[in-house]
This record gives sequence, C-alpha cells and structure tokens, in this order.
Amino acid sequence: MKYFGAHVSAQGGVENAVKNAKDIGATAFALFTKNQRQWMVPALTPTQIDLFKRAVEAAGYSATTILPHDSYLINLGHPEAEGLEKSRESFFEEMRRCELLGLDRLNFHPGSHLKRISAEESLTRIADSINMALDRTKGVTAVLENTAGQGSNLGYRFEHLAYIIDRVEDKSRVGVCLDTCHTFAAGYDLRTREACDATFGAFDSIVGFGYLRGMHLNDALRPLGSRVDRHAPLGDGEIGWECFRYIAQDSRFDNIPLILETPDESRWAEEIAKLKEFANV
Repeated sequence: MKYFGAHVSAQGGVENAVKNAKDIGATAFALFTKNQRQWMVPALTPTQIDLFKRAVEAAGYSATTILPHDSYLINLGHPEAEGLEKSRESFFEEMRRCELLGLDRLNFHPGSHLKRISAEESLTRIADSINMALDRTKGVTAVLENTAGQGSNLGYRFEHLAYIIDRVEDKSRVGVCLDTCHTFAAGYDLRTREACDATFGAFDSIVGFGYLRGMHLNDALRPLGSRVDRHAPLGDGEIGWECFRYIAQDSRFDNIPLILETPDESRWAEEIAKLKEFANV
C-alpha cells in the first residue's frame, strides 16, 4: 500500500497537523513537533499529547504513516564539544517528544563537519550521537535523511549513510529517508526508469531497502549533481514525472510515508491525487 502526504503545518498545536493533512487528501504526513528554528521550547503537556493521539486515531493515521522531522539547528557531527553536546541533548529531546506522542520514527539531517574535522570523524560522531539517543529512549527509530551535499553537509553519498548505520549498535532502530531532490542534486540520476533502476539499485547494494523508513518526494530546481538543495513542484523541475511514477508503482516503496516538501502548498492536493493515480490507490 502506498501512503502519500506532505510536510504540513503544526502551528497552534501538534494536533492541527492532522487536520491539515486530511484537508489535502493525504494518507501520510510529516510535521515538526516543535519550532524547528528554536533550541528550547516548552515541554509537551498531557493535554497536547492526548489531543494529538485522538486526532491521529480519528483521522485513520498511524505511527507508520507519520514522519516527524527534527530541528534544523541540530548538528550531530559538530566539530566542537559545546555545539555537539547541545545538538545531542536537543536530538534526545526531539526523540523523547516522538516517544510521548506515540510516533515511531524521527527524520533528521545527519550533520556537518563545518570544514574543521575530517568527514570520517564527523560521521563517527553522528553514529555515536544516535547511539546515545537510542540508549535514552525507546520505540523511536532514528531516520537519517540523505542530503544534497551543500557546503560541508554529510550524508549525500549512500556510503555516508552506510558508514553511520554500520556503527549504530541497535540496527532495528536506525533507518533512512531518501529525498529525491537531494539524491538528484548529489549526482544520482532519476530522470528515466533506467536511471531509477541504477540509482535505487545502488542504494539497495550499499545501504539496503530494509532500512528505508520514508521518502521526501521533490522535484529539483537545479541540474544533476549541482549539490544545491532547491525543491521544485513535481514535474516542473529537472527530474520530471517519470521518477515519481516509478516510485508510486514500485512495491519497494510500500508501507512508508511518502512526503511532499514541494514549494507550492496550493498544489499539494493535486500532486497527492496524481501520485495516487499513478499507484492506483
């Protein structure tokens, strides 16, 4: 079964994300459980937690169709002790919020070496950070998102993801979210069925589809290998529709949240309907 949705607003309370998803015909959704541009926010109250869980149940969603995203401020590969500790504590708090809300995964960008330490050392710090968070929480999977490779960001090569996963102690609680725009920007072609076969074949060989816990479906504004993260509406960018038809029709992408982060929110309902048409759901 395919589950399509978008990263919807949770403004006014996490429970509002559920209605916003339902309003666009989404069968999955993503959200921030806190303000993504602030380090510190008030803890979730029992009332907020109850309202969210009730809304999820009433709307027919489940933990397996929801892909929360952590704060953009967090850098689990930070080269400096103070920044690393702050990021690790914030990541734990994000994981804990998911646990309290009954969510079973947290999507996050791996991290950046900031050109101050080696890529390998930074990747090792990311793995260590994940292990620390998993030790302090239960039931929530840490889901690494591949990146476009802008600046000193890591995670743009499938080998980076495999390196981190290899060093995570509890492999039942680590996974991957593939972003199509990021994948394309990093140099993996997705413009034809043959290109998709090759790219997803490489992912399966290096990382493994067994680790796939979600996807972000975005077209790309910039050319293949640009290393620039600029999303475009589906079909309007450099990737084109064929990739999204491929994903919608391939069973390897079943039973995970397939999430739009395309820039024109007014087109989300239309894009979701088109994806459902491709998948015959």
